[in-house]
Amino acid sequence: MSKKPHEETRLAKYIERRVLELKARKSQLQIASEAGFPNANMVTMIKNGSSKLALDRVPSMARSLECDPAYLMGLALKQAVGDTAAQAIIEIFGPPITANELGWLQEIRGASEHSDPRITSRSQVAIRAIFGR
Repeated sequence: MSKKPHEETRLAKYIERRVLELKARKSQLQIASEAGFPNANMVTMIKNGSSKLALDRVPSMARSLECDPAYLMGLALKQAVGDTAAQAIIEIFGPPITANELGWLQEIRGASEHSDPRITSRSQVAIRAIFGR
């Protein structure tokens, strides 16, 4: 039995799920090729947990898996350095911002004319109301 040290990581499970979700439109070979891997075996090794996803491959892998690169980077970071070190990095630099969150941030900046508005109780209520909370 081969050793699969990353088999139980959220990243391995996520990539396995995305490959299955895309199966009707893309082969694993296509995913590997789009991510810059010379063969599909590397995707297999990542999804079954026998290999890590290199952090420099996250952008191309996210494009090939049609997923948010910030989300995938968070998973890859935890897999690469461990939960404690990843948490320290996030504490210092902040959590990754998804493309959807970036859209909200850009809209807030535009609406406020880039004035860096403070969050107030009134603005919190307004935002929560948008989401029915």
